[in-house]
Amino acid sequence: MAKITTEMIKELRERTGAGLLDCKKALEQADGDLDKAVEILRKMGIAKADKKLDRETKEGIIEAYIHPGSQLGVLVEINCETDFVARTEDFKHFAHEIAMQIAAAAPKYVSIEDIPEEVIEKEKEIYLAQLKDSKKPPHVIDKIIEGKLKKFYQEVVLLEQPYIRDESKTIRDLLKETIGKLKENIRIKRFARFRVGEE
Repeated sequence: MAKITTEMIKELRERTGAGLLDCKKALEQADGDLDKAVEILRKMGIAKADKKLDRETKEGIIEAYIHPGSQLGVLVEINCETDFVARTEDFKHFAHEIAMQIAAAAPKYVSIEDIPEEVIEKEKEIYLAQLKDSKKPPHVIDKIIEGKLKKFYQEVVLLEQPYIRDESKTIRDLLKETIGKLKENIRIKRFARFRVGEE
């Protein structure tokens, strides 16, 4: 078992923003391996974040992002539980990242639940028409449609999109990490994206 030093705990805390006790536990679990400890803390944070998802979010901020050239702009409302968290740099940074994501990736909805049923049905109809002459068995067609829908969600749903700065994670992952870090439920409530000349 590696000896866990105060310096190691301090460095892990600086890297993750986690509490001292959590850092110590993670380092013990990772046998002194800092990178492994970071991963353990991220998983702990995401697990804790899942528990916070039911808590009410009545505070927050509206973030505005105007792309250089002033042809594209985004307004996004992000809620949290307390005014204290809404004023933190981490929360403001998260809001800014979300506004930039919306500007770059042009989602249409925040979550899958926001997509009207008729839009999903229309997509399924299109996929079925594309596969009509494929002579594939129904269960294979269902699987293909499921895959195509997943891809569709990644294009139009903010929470399902790959994060523009790190495509190995989705915006949902980023949200959960932020919830874990700030220890409050956070919700991306709504957004509007404007581009000059677009209806």
